[in-house]
Amino acid sequence: MIRRNLIFPNLITIMSMFAGFYSIVASLNDLYVNAAYAILVSFIFDGLDGKIARLLNATSDFGVQLDSLSDLVAFGVAPAVLVYKWLLIPYGRIGWMAAFLFVACGALRLARFNVQAGKIDSSFFVGLPIPAAAGVIASSVLFVKEFFGDPYFFSIPISYVLLIYVLAFLMVSNFPYYSFKKLEWVSVKPFNILVIFVLFIFLMGLYPQLMLFVFFVLFALSGIVLKLLRLHNKKPVYSESGTKKVL
Repeated sequence: MIRRNLIFPNLITIMSMFAGFYSIVASLNDLYVNAAYAILVSFIFDGLDGKIARLLNATSDFGVQLDSLSDLVAFGVAPAVLVYKWLLIPYGRIGWMAAFLFVACGALRLARFNVQAGKIDSSFFVGLPIPAAAGVIASSVLFVKEFFGDPYFFSIPISYVLLIYVLAFLMVSNFPYYSFKKLEWVSVKPFNILVIFVLFIFLMGLYPQLMLFVFFVLFALSGIVLKLLRLHNKKPVYSESGTKKVL
């Protein structure tokens, strides 16, 4: 039986799922901007449910499983339907297979996250988080709306189909993505961090669609950069026996 203090965070999770479902309905009715905003609303609810659960000491296995199912709807199926209806239909099988691969890799990403929870360093995610992948798609719609007009009349070359495949690959990759759960670096230069934050809010207020798009794209690329930096920092050394090791 679910304890009373578990109800509130689970209600927020269901609200996230509802926003994702509304996004699907909006996409099916060619309301792509509404669908994109619904995904971002779901993004906010998804960020709140875990924090409120920890605040109320209401974390549970039930909540973890419900959160994953909600994420699959809001950040897997919803953006896949959005991008398929918006851009991928003209590309036939290549298009709908891209949408399916996004959903499938998102499901695999969520399953791996649940299995690895508590077993790996929480400072980094392994693979691109599915909300961030959905954010790239949703912010793309808003970016097009702001700078090119109604997304319904906008067409993107087949190279954008490749982006969907790349996002799917990044979700199931082993690239590290910073989780922002440990913010020790904030205490080192707090004033500088405040200045950067104010600047970010200023730019977000001026160009919200552009800044959202840039943020999600840069975050998606950050895992590749971190992986390359880690590979670069590994230096081969030799033990006394002559065996090669990698640090």
